[in-house]
Amino acid sequence: MEVIVAKSAGFCFGVKRAVDTVYEQAGSGRKIYSYGPIIHNEEVVRDLERKGVHVIQSAAELDALQEGVVIIRSHGVPKNISRSIENKGLVCIDATCPFVKRIHGIVEKESRAGRQIVIIGSPLHPEVEGIMGWSETPAVVIASEEDARNFISPADGDICIVSQTTFNYNKFQELVEIIQEKGYNTSVVNTICNATEERQTEAKTIASQVDAMIVIGGAHSSNTRKLYEICRQECENTYFIQTLDDLQLDFPDSVFRVGITAGASTPNNIIEEVQNYVRINF
Repeated sequence: MEVIVAKSAGFCFGVKRAVDTVYEQAGSGRKIYSYGPIIHNEEVVRDLERKGVHVIQSAAELDALQEGVVIIRSHGVPKNISRSIENKGLVCIDATCPFVKRIHGIVEKESRAGRQIVIIGSPLHPEVEGIMGWSETPAVVIASEEDARNFISPADGDICIVSQTTFNYNKFQELVEIIQEKGYNTSVVNTICNATEERQTEAKTIASQVDAMIVIGGAHSSNTRKLYEICRQECENTYFIQTLDDLQLDFPDSVFRVGITAGASTPNNIIEEVQNYVRINF
């Protein structure tokens, strides 16, 4: 059995930075909280909980805090949450991915200039919720071709289009073209992370060359879900797992080459466990 592991699999820069930040704080002896799971990987979040890092899920939970350190997750948070942490006098450590932080700045500046903000992304994803919170006027989220075709700008004037960092690049281009066909004066800022584009491109290439493809990542990870969709289009035998425990495969006899990739929130040790298991058992 030949196994091909994507070079881009595993933690991206922003995720590694956020995770390292939390682990450093976990040993400080102070009460540590993260606003939302620091990354979309259940294994990492559970390990941090064992080390005393508590996850806050809402503004109400934040309001109830009297002391401690609050770490802003890699996906970022709305502006009002960031200000609330500071106003309460809590220690705030911002672990927002720098690429996401850049989008916050763009959205704040462009909305203040009177432009309608359009975000291409998944409306319920925490990164998108955070981005929306930095727009000084209500932003519009577009996730599908139907959304784009039904879009009518709620405001007069120019439009500024940005993207969730982990959105599929080709789909982003398609949705932007649909919006531009409506005749609006648009400025488009491609805010998809380069690491995301590289990961998706490499996954597609590997999936087209193998008999089976394994995609590793958290169940709630948007970028991993998109990797799975891309690989599934190229390779029918594509499997989405979170850890080695989920790897209950019965490969057909026609499988001689297996590809492995992983989302940006997947620790290297899980990738190595899956890789070693496949090499030994198939």
